[in-house]
Amino acid sequence: MAHCSCSKLSHLLKLSTVSINRPNLSIAGRNIQHAPLCCRYVIRYKMSSAADRTLQERQKQQMARGLPKQKPITGVKQVIVVASGKGGVGKSTTAVNLALGLTANDPSKTVGLLDADVYGPSIPKLMNLRGNPELTVSNLMRPLTNFGIPCMSMGFLVEDVAPIVWRGLMVMSAIERLIRQVDWGLLDYLVIDMPPGTGDVQLSVTQNIPIAGAVIVSTPQDIALLDARRGAEMFKKVNVPVLGLVQNMSVFQCPNCKHETHIFGSDGARQLAETLGVQVLGDIPLHLSIRELSDRGQPVVISSPASPEAEAFKKVAAAVVRRLQELNA
Repeated sequence: MAHCSCSKLSHLLKLSTVSINRPNLSIAGRNIQHAPLCCRYVIRYKMSSAADRTLQERQKQQMARGLPKQKPITGVKQVIVVASGKGGVGKSTTAVNLALGLTANDPSKTVGLLDADVYGPSIPKLMNLRGNPELTVSNLMRPLTNFGIPCMSMGFLVEDVAPIVWRGLMVMSAIERLIRQVDWGLLDYLVIDMPPGTGDVQLSVTQNIPIAGAVIVSTPQDIALLDARRGAEMFKKVNVPVLGLVQNMSVFQCPNCKHETHIFGSDGARQLAETLGVQVLGDIPLHLSIRELSDRGQPVVISSPASPEAEAFKKVAAAVVRRLQELNA
């Protein structure tokens, strides 16, 4: 084309126009052998684009048919998932105290707790529970209960130190059983302690059961906030409402001089919440009593209900209920 004169180019375009108007030329592509080469490319491109769109529509339909249909858990009114993009940010501690905070704020409400972290179950330790679940006459597992909260965890089914070396399909099968083959009774809320990340378990849970909302836990540290954002974006993609963020380990107060230090940074979760367009449900301080009581299996909301730390968790629980009411209004 670089050596083609303007007159030759004009002549070629005229020939192309005449060729396209020939009666024996079919847009369907069956009789394009008499068309100039440039016209053939245009016609084939249009045919290819239409075929691509048709293929994409077929793939969407097949994927929709392949996804499991969401089925509510028998007896459970609302499911709340507690998640984080990264481990070590206090997600399980927050989930436990959130469940206890819901009942502390309103004793008429019944709350259950499901540990969905198959590889690293923490609920048995945090709730001071041991033993194997009994089976009902319907062959359903009966949750272990402490502090008035029925709990189910893979930690009840394996040895304390036994590693769980499973592939994704086995993990998803285990999650399905922990959800469906448990006699939860009648619950107003089921709090699910999710594993960190955005993998098979998260997809399995969100695709199989209707989720009322997700609570994202993060520290104010930048590296934790990056993964927290990924977690929030994942829930948005699977159409799960993000109730808000919990800023854990927000400030450390010296027990001697009462000086406050922001060890992991200040207000990082608040800035992320503004970016995502969600609320901050509350701030949880970095306090020695939270760690000590959690290690003993005596959560702070139960062991020290009047403490500022317990009040912080109960404020988060109240904010979660408020958000659920707003979504259901």
